[in-house]
Amino acid sequence: MIFVLAGTQDGREIVRLLLEQGHDVAASVVSSYGGELLAHACGQRCLINDKPLDEEALKDYLQEHDIRLLVDASHPYAANVSRNAIAVCQALSIPYIRYERDLSKLDYDRITVVHSYEEAAQAAAALGKKIFLTTGSRNLDKFVHSPDLKDCELTARVLPTAEVIGLCESLGLDAGHIVALQGPFSQELNRELFRKYGAEVIITKNSGTIGGTDTKFAAAAALNLPIVLIDRPKLNYPCITHDYAEVLAFAKQ
Repeated sequence: MIFVLAGTQDGREIVRLLLEQGHDVAASVVSSYGGELLAHACGQRCLINDKPLDEEALKDYLQEHDIRLLVDASHPYAANVSRNAIAVCQALSIPYIRYERDLSKLDYDRITVVHSYEEAAQAAAALGKKIFLTTGSRNLDKFVHSPDLKDCELTARVLPTAEVIGLCESLGLDAGHIVALQGPFSQELNRELFRKYGAEVIITKNSGTIGGTDTKFAAAAALNLPIVLIDRPKLNYPCITHDYAEVLAFAKQ
């Protein structure tokens, strides 16, 4: 059986392609919502895990289900997930391949690249007071509690689930500062949202075209808004590809 870390749109596509080639596939996602998306994309042919797996739990899961290959299609910023997967595959002598989506080109001259959430908060505070966050909910607390942003107004665009909205509210964001929508978004919609919420600075990640980064760049450029871009974590993957076909060929081996 092949195990796919599939908490992304490209992860779901890889699962679908592997199933079409006749492979037995198990896949892991980070939430029940992710599980629903995967089930909708792949039907009941895939064994789905929607519970968090730390390194030890992942090791147990791979052994329990006799996993012969791990495909890491986790989010580009889920560095701990990838580190755990690499370590467990090495310990169990299971082949590992990383699918990494391409980066968006930094062809807008008002982009400030940083390497942590703390640096992002500091850079954004120096650029404006109304901050529009498009970095998801998992690290939202780092911005809400940042001393650099204590005098700033934060608006967060997040997934429209009760769990995520509850998290936003628990951090003190009211309904006027929560944009609960499922992306990715067009350039036009990004532009209208940035304008509606009076954004002066956009904080985002380089999630590639499939993650909607290109349209965020274009919308910000149209409004001449500065962007603070959190760079992807750098990992030493033992095997990496940017091509679905190479994942399928690796699985055939």
